[in-house]
Amino acid sequence: MTGKWVDTVSVEREGFHIKVPDSWWEFDIRPETRDDSIRRLVEERVKSSPQMAEHRETIRTFLRRQAKEAWDNGAAYIGCMADTFGGEVPITASMTVSLINARAQDGSAPATDPAAIARRLSEIKPRKDGDPWRRVSTVEIPGVGTVARTHGVEDIRYQGDPRLLRVVLMQTYVPVPGSANKIALISGSSQVLDLADSFFDVFDAVTSTFRFV
Repeated sequence: MTGKWVDTVSVEREGFHIKVPDSWWEFDIRPETRDDSIRRLVEERVKSSPQMAEHRETIRTFLRRQAKEAWDNGAAYIGCMADTFGGEVPITASMTVSLINARAQDGSAPATDPAAIARRLSEIKPRKDGDPWRRVSTVEIPGVGTVARTHGVEDIRYQGDPRLLRVVLMQTYVPVPGSANKIALISGSSQVLDLADSFFDVFDAVTSTFRFV
């Protein structure tokens, strides 16, 4: 999988830009247009990579779910990967950037400096091998500074789905300059648990390109 992440494209949205692998899928996530957008994109990829044809419905289902989740959560950007890399099963992952207003439990606006954010985030310690886990840290993003981050293997629910899904998850919290309580939340996730360490590297590499403009 490593060699697929060399070439990147720069994506710019209002207030920020980020560089992502050029093989990632980006599409319209608005409810009224996303199904057609995804269908066209999948067919274009199948034409250029015929080996993906047998997985087209699996990929469509993945992209539709990620698009809905991104829209429902107000994401400003979503990028997805879905590739077989020569194997029999598509390897999938997604990254989103959302601009959110931080709120404490009492409704007040909490401090958004990285140390304060990290203190409000909780770690998950597994009781046995195979249990969910989460670690909290602060990291440096060049040109941005110190930010709070969680990474681990967690059980999450998508909106409208009662099932728990276990995913590789990294979330990075970047305070927006000049705002008292706004944060850019950069989230990367994948259900391919066997590649957790590889995805942590990929998510970290993509997140490290994030810049405010």
